[in-house]
This record gives sequence, C-alpha cells and structure tokens, in this order.
Amino acid sequence: MVSIPSKNIWMRRQQCPCGDWKCFLAYEGEAEDTIISPESAVKNVDFGSSEAMVAPYVGMVFKNDNDAFDYYGNFARKSGFSIRKERSRLSQQLGVYKRDFVCYRAGFAPARKKPTGEHQRDRKSARCGCDAKMYLSKEVVDGVSQWFVVQFSNVHNHELLEDDQVRLLPAYRKIHEADQERILLLSKAGFPIHRIVKVLELEKGIQGGQLPFLERDVRNFVQNRKKLVQETDALLNEKRENDTMDLLEACRVTKESDAYFVYDVTVDENDKVENIAWSYGDSIHAYNMFGDVVYFDTTYRSMTYGMLFGAWLGINNHGKIIFFGCALLQDETPRSFAWALQAFCRFVKGRYPQTIITDIDLGLRDAIRSELPNTRHIISIWNILPKVFSWFSLLLGPRYSELKSELEVLYHVESTEEFEYQWSQMVSRFGLNSDRHISLIFSLRLFWALSYIRGCFLAQMASISYSKSVDTFFKGIFSAQTCLRSFFEQVGILSNYKAQAAHEDLQYMQLRTCLPLEQHARNILTPFAFNALQQELILSMQYAASEMANGSYLVRHFKKMDGEYLVIWIPEDEQIHCSCKEFESSGILCRHALRVLVVKNYFELPDKYCLSRWRQGNSLVSYGEHGNQIGIDKWFQEFNCLTETLFSEASLAKERSDYVRKEITKELTRLINEVRDMPCN
Repeated sequence: MVSIPSKNIWMRRQQCPCGDWKCFLAYEGEAEDTIISPESAVKNVDFGSSEAMVAPYVGMVFKNDNDAFDYYGNFARKSGFSIRKERSRLSQQLGVYKRDFVCYRAGFAPARKKPTGEHQRDRKSARCGCDAKMYLSKEVVDGVSQWFVVQFSNVHNHELLEDDQVRLLPAYRKIHEADQERILLLSKAGFPIHRIVKVLELEKGIQGGQLPFLERDVRNFVQNRKKLVQETDALLNEKRENDTMDLLEACRVTKESDAYFVYDVTVDENDKVENIAWSYGDSIHAYNMFGDVVYFDTTYRSMTYGMLFGAWLGINNHGKIIFFGCALLQDETPRSFAWALQAFCRFVKGRYPQTIITDIDLGLRDAIRSELPNTRHIISIWNILPKVFSWFSLLLGPRYSELKSELEVLYHVESTEEFEYQWSQMVSRFGLNSDRHISLIFSLRLFWALSYIRGCFLAQMASISYSKSVDTFFKGIFSAQTCLRSFFEQVGILSNYKAQAAHEDLQYMQLRTCLPLEQHARNILTPFAFNALQQELILSMQYAASEMANGSYLVRHFKKMDGEYLVIWIPEDEQIHCSCKEFESSGILCRHALRVLVVKNYFELPDKYCLSRWRQGNSLVSYGEHGNQIGIDKWFQEFNCLTETLFSEASLAKERSDYVRKEITKELTRLINEVRDMPCN
C-alpha cells in the first residue's frame, strides 16, 4: 500500500513561458564513519577492493547490526555465495539483542501443499541445509551499544560460485537509482524490455549479458513501478475528489450565510470537479473601490494534486494588499486561464480593470488578450528577474550579476529608441544573440519596459515593496494547509477587512516643507499616498522651471544639465501634464508638475489630481480623519517643545548630556513596553 502525504503542500515554482514547469527538492545527508573492528586491519578494509577481505571471527566488533550484515555480505560475495537474515531475539531492556545471518542455502524449503486439480510448477529449492553462518549478540559497554560476533562458520556443503556467476544471485542483482531512472525513461518512450537492456549495455560500453542485473529484473522493475504509479494515482484521485467535494460543500454553506459570496465551478465528462473559483462579499466591495489595477498571481501549485492556484489581488488607499478572488485550476492552458478570467468578470459584474499585472506566461497572455481586450496587460519586472537568474546564472557564471544590473538599467530607460539600441549592445556583449530566453524577454518588452508602459496606470503595484507584500500574504495562506477546506477557510480569514482593521497602523503625517500644498494634501490623502506626494514635493525644490512662450514649462534638475521635462499648463481647466507621466502611472503628481504649481502660487492641489482611490474617506476601514489629525498635531507640538528644551539644556555640559542620554533611553524603553501592553482599540 502506498502512503499519501496528509498535508496539501503548495510550492512556488519558476514557470517556463512554454507552460512547462519543474520543482526541485533536494536534501543533504552525511554518513557517519562506522567502526567495523577494533583491529586496524579490519578498520581499513575496502569493500570495493579486489583484494581478499578479513574473514569474520568470534569477538569481532561492529557498531550496529546493519554494519555487520553489510560486512558479512561483502565477504560472502567475494567468497562466492550470498547471505540472508535468519532469526532475531528481543528483550524489554535491550530491544533486539541477537541476530543470526546465514548462507542463502541454509535450511530446507518447507513442503508446499498443491491444491487439488491445479497444475503448479515444481521449482527446485536452492536450500540444501548449508551450515555457514555468523551469529551476533549486543552488549552495552560504558553506555555504548556494540555488536559482537559470538559464532562464525564458513563451512559450506555446496559448491561456491565464481565471480561471473555470483553476481547473478538475487541478492546482488541490484538496479541502481541512475539505471532505474534511465529504464523508466526508455519505457515511457515505448522501448521494449530487450531493447532497454541493449541500450544500457551500449551506454556502459559492456558486452551483452554483463549488466549487474538480468532482463527479467528489468521487466519486474517496470511492471512493479507501473503498478505502484497506478495505485498512487488511484489514491490521489480519491483523496482529491473527496477534498474537492468538501470544498464545494464549504462554498455552499458560505453562500447560505453570506448572500454576497460567489463561486463558480466546471466539471469534466465524468462529473468530477475540474476548476473552481470563488470570491467574498468584502472582496467584491473592495474591487468596486480599488479594482482599477489587478495583480493576477499564478506562481503557486499544489504538490499533492497538481492544481494551479490563481489569486486576484489589489492595493487599497493605505498601500495594503487586498484580496479580490481566487481560483483552483486543473492546468495552466489558455482554456483554463480564459475560464478563470470569465468567472472573475462574472463575479464583478463585468467591471473590467484598467490594468492587469501578471507573471510571464504566454498562455495567460493569450487568455487576457481574448477575454480582456480593453485591459492593459503588464508583466512586473520583479516577476521577470527571478527567471533571469534561473535562465542565465549557470550560463554566464560570474558575469550574471553584470547582466542583471544592465537589465535593471534598461528597465528605466526613458525612450524606446534608446532602449532598443542599448538592448542590442547588451545582447552582443554577452553573446546571447541566439538565446531563446533573451529573445522571449525582448519580444515581451511592450509589457514590462518603462519606456513602453509609461503612463499605464499601475497604482504603485509594479514595485519591489508590493512584490514582497504579496509573498508575505501568500505565506499566510499556504502555511501548513492540511486540506482544501482549511485552505478555503484561511483565504476567507485573510479576505476579512473588518478583522484587518484592528491591525491598521495609525501613522502621523509630519509636515516637512511648510508649503500650503503639503498641508492641503495631508488633510485629504491617506498616509501612504501623502508620503509619496510629500517625497515628490521635497524633491521638486531641486528643480528650476522655465516658462515658455505658449505658457508651458521646461523643468530641469539644478545639477543635471541633460534631461528636461515638459510640463503643459492649461489654466482655464487647471490641467497640468508632465512628459514623465508619473501621475498617469501612480495617481500621484510628480515633482515636475508640483514645481510648476508652486511657481503658480497654488496653495491647494487641484481636485482632479487628488484621486478618490488615494483619499482618506474612500477606505475599506475607517481612518482617524481630520479631527483626529488636529489632536495629534497639538500633542506633537507639545512633545517637540519639551524635547527642544531638554536637548538645549543638556547640550550645555557633557555631564548633562551623558545623564540625559542614559535616562531618556531608560524611560522611553519603559514607556514603549507599557504602551504595548495596553489595549489598542
């Protein structure tokens, strides 16, 4: 009977664009040195040597009974016979304390009763009552268990075999792991058994009949492996069917308690579940508010069932991961991806996203092109770089880091002409002109290179910080899932935004420029959006704005003489457009546009440039709002006043400074520990 893992293990894998994928599991082990005998002559015996081995003798010591069996087995092979395990004796104190190893021809075969009326082959037994043996006994010496040879006989009542004959005894006809893999591969390719044996002989460069195993051993191995695979597949199919039925039942129960919960399922010709997708009421509500950009992650697969997990994720106005829905797919073909996209569009009632971000997958690309023709498809650079490592790290060796750096530089190149020129130079320099992976990345440049996707709305989701947040999110889902139902429940917990509200950090938004624009932005934007705009506002002070005849502006950094940005200003409609297209990409005004607004003496941001998705009031969970911010401002001013007085007094003498440093560290640590123990509601 084959045991099936009880846990439904999920593995993130590097997927090849052709749709194939591989998971590699490795382990390392280090075998301990074993003492075969106290005598140095026995310690240094080489089992693989052609020289004569030291024969076992009474009093010979082994670390354990397995070492003893291996030693006696090697001695037997060189002598022309094989051995088997006979009796063992057990005690409560020592466990197994006696072992008997005998010649393979020891004893006599028991008589078999032939069933009446049935013809049975009369096989002659190899056993002839041979008395060759080695008996061992376990003793504990100074707290250490050791096995001693207490009886040994090498007297046989049969002829011993020559080396070319002894290798054909069943005990020595082993098919090693490398040969097993080769045999299975050839068998899957349709080779008959006799051809497989011939191929192995040719590959090893040996004459016919000189393999360490026989043709019938190969036939038995292939048949047993096929039977094992069939049994395993049957058990897995049964477990998977039971698990998916439990998952469907969980969906039905959830639907009864939550009218806004939605799910969809497909079945095959045998009415067995093929694909299933679901979403929650909170998730649909979140999509209505923040579904302008969607990240569809397809990098996890169940190792138990082989099913692909796809999740639709987004980002809220606080910069947090939000869950829109998910699907379990039978495979990763364009047909399955198309069904998943159709199901999700049904869940959100046909409200298509502006942008969808995915991993590299040509089948998924085709499905998006078919099902979401008006949605811009983007491939995140942070999904490409891990594949670049798997494709080129071995090929380029120490030069791989140089290639990775150049790819990151190319990602930020501003013009398409410059991108293609630098790409050609890079490919020639690394000798990758004919490499299929580099050709694939270049063919997809319209989906990932900034010079081609500039102005596409991404809501800051194509960043390394968002990519890390996604990894953290999935660790919460895939940690120790025992079945699909518990996986379903864990997904439900992480999609509950009310439960997440208690963990939202209240951030104080400190003013740093004293510009009225900054004050206005703080009053209406969430901390996440405000911090992004504040950073742009600070950097805008490093730029000079030169007005042109048509009322537009050329904005240039005070140190960088090359690279200028055109900011078009239309006063009638309060429209401002920058050639960098940062606002079109993130929804946050860039430093160049902010510089022009400051020059134009704007004290507030034009309303159209404060997107509703970044405003404080447009939240899934409540935020402190303006009144709470005023209270924090007053407290912060009082704190600043006290600390300024303290540091002013402490700076007058070294003794004062040392005392304040010691005491304030101690007091602040005490306060932090006390506050952490207080309720957070």
